[in-house]
Amino acid sequence: MDEISPLLGSQPQQGPDLLSPNLRPRHQELIVTPCGPIKSWSELSCLLKLYFCFTVASLLALLGLTVSSIYKQHMGTDVSDEDNFTVSLIQLVGILFCIYYITRGILQENRQELVVFVLSVLVVMIRSVVNFSVVDSKGKQELLVRFVCIMCLGVVHVLCTMLLIQRPNMMAFRVGGALERLQEQYFLLNLCFSMVTFDLQAQLCLCILITTSDSAMSAASSIILAVGVVWACLTAAVGAVAVLKEAKVLVWIFMVQNLPQVAFFVYLMYTVIEKWFQDNTYTLEAAAVTGALISLVIKVVLFWGLIRLVHSFGQGLRERMFASSR
Repeated sequence: MDEISPLLGSQPQQGPDLLSPNLRPRHQELIVTPCGPIKSWSELSCLLKLYFCFTVASLLALLGLTVSSIYKQHMGTDVSDEDNFTVSLIQLVGILFCIYYITRGILQENRQELVVFVLSVLVVMIRSVVNFSVVDSKGKQELLVRFVCIMCLGVVHVLCTMLLIQRPNMMAFRVGGALERLQEQYFLLNLCFSMVTFDLQAQLCLCILITTSDSAMSAASSIILAVGVVWACLTAAVGAVAVLKEAKVLVWIFMVQNLPQVAFFVYLMYTVIEKWFQDNTYTLEAAAVTGALISLVIKVVLFWGLIRLVHSFGQGLRERMFASSR
């Protein structure tokens, strides 16, 4: 100790609240938001800012093409126009959610949100392929520009985002610290939160499918649809709060709330199957089958993550995520 004392004595005096320069964080303070901490825009690298701006701009361009297609199809009177109108509305919802996923994924350095973004882009691409393959020649001409843009930009987004996912994820370390247990819990929390929003996206798309599948809906069907939309939003809100607030009671309530959604999904399939082979178009049928498989996978992953996450509640992660900066 005597040999080290002169070295310590030569250092400038540090106050009790001041950290040594070697111990000070090399990053800026995280911004606390209701959806978890995020990085400030100034902390992003120039390349990441460029990629983010390109992604949002391209998604907005696709959004404009989709809105244009929706307007043209809404003015049409053919059955195929009505079916394409339904798929275009679903594509519109998917693109809006993609903008949300990429924004949160980059600002939170959230690998799970980036994975969901890739899945959403793939879903949009799959729906485009399915829709483009079942429409007639007239519909193919109207959707050609949007189809080519979605496929080309979709491939670019998937490849670039996959490269971004491969980068070291420092956000988990900055929130969870050096404890691997908290880092794993942070991973599961982000996974469940992403799956909650992904599930909401799927439910809204199913509601759109019901709304536009029958132009003359009965009063009972309209009530069921309205209740279904409200129930989907309420379920997503309960799931998000349960995950972020680490409330076990809300987790079980959220799981119970999914049971009526399954019944609602069965009702959707029944209404769509009733129309099978009544006309020569199969756009809605293809969209229903695609949505069925996607919704099933989402709920399985969501329940698996929630069951694992519940066992790690109350271990300090919430306090780290929502601690006010001092």
